[in-house]
Amino acid sequence: MRQYHKDQNITDANFNKGRLNLGQLEKLYPHLCPSPVPISITPFASLQASQWCKLITGASFQDLPQIHNLALAYTLAGVDCIDVAADPGVITAALEGIESALHHNPELIQPFLMVSLNAGEDPHFRKAVFDPQSCPSDCPRPCVGICPAAAITFDLAKYPSPGVIRERCYGCGRCLPVCPLGHIITESQPAQPQILAPYIEAGQIQALELHTRPGEKAAFLELWQQVKEFIPHLSVLAISCPDSEGLQEYLAWIVDLISPLPCALIWQTDGRPMSGDIGDGATRACVKLAEKVLSQHLPGFVQVAGGTNDHTVAKLRASGLLRSPRPGDDPPRSVAGIAYGSYARSLLAEFQVDGLAWSEVPDLLNAAVTVAQSLVHQIKTPAHHG
Repeated sequence: MRQYHKDQNITDANFNKGRLNLGQLEKLYPHLCPSPVPISITPFASLQASQWCKLITGASFQDLPQIHNLALAYTLAGVDCIDVAADPGVITAALEGIESALHHNPELIQPFLMVSLNAGEDPHFRKAVFDPQSCPSDCPRPCVGICPAAAITFDLAKYPSPGVIRERCYGCGRCLPVCPLGHIITESQPAQPQILAPYIEAGQIQALELHTRPGEKAAFLELWQQVKEFIPHLSVLAISCPDSEGLQEYLAWIVDLISPLPCALIWQTDGRPMSGDIGDGATRACVKLAEKVLSQHLPGFVQVAGGTNDHTVAKLRASGLLRSPRPGDDPPRSVAGIAYGSYARSLLAEFQVDGLAWSEVPDLLNAAVTVAQSLVHQIKTPAHHG
């Protein structure tokens, strides 16, 4: 499996604006699978086989060229679902990326397009904000280096306005504690469910994800009243929730509220939100939370998120939480799959060249897809019964 090293500046030094071929890529990353196995099962079949793989582009991430490229590459890599922000431009960029992938490979199964909404305050739905004019000229600017999305800049040669590149910020909050003066704050960016109606009615959005947490009953009930009319048109409803006191009682309350459902239900266990690119340890929380939610025997499927990365599949299997389903397993004894967010994006970050569409540079696209497949295929490899 390829490891991501910051000192390997692929985009500038090696790709030379897209002229790197796969032979060169394999020399740089010898652990990549050179001949990926085609994936051709439906998203529902992936859920049932515990092979579901979802790409999260970010509930507040709005960099349209990057979203188009990510949707294109990960669709070609075989993901079952792409989860995006509730923003018309973002939805269109993702749809166009998926369409481009299907044009490249008509035999692909189209992934579901999911849109995330929030019930109450949620770190996924916020943006960092500060006044760059208040920054001292001698500040070491640790915010620039720590931002995983390259969303903070003082490079006036490239960006006329210093500070936060708003469309790139996805709310991880890593810049907040490192600012020497404590100048950085966040602004909420709540999603607007009403903008989704035409996309859902046209069949362009097949899934919704509702982000919530214990203690937010009133906010969840308000959101549910706004979206329940959409549910008959969906293939999947996902509920995303982090761990905290009262979690199991809260999830049971949600079950009572939303039942019965005409579509599949996924519980997204958000272990350590927006942290998968940090390292091995980030994945422990999502594995622990998945075990807790599975023990509750809720209706539907359990899918991990929040700290997922290159180590997650191995840790789930070592914990006995990721197995091929056995006949008669009811409720499921296994997680149904994995959602990758910051880690999946970081894997392809050095392939992103400002404004460049990968579909226009075949070698660059092939390289990005090969790297994406090395992640997606981990969950797609059948597990052995434990």
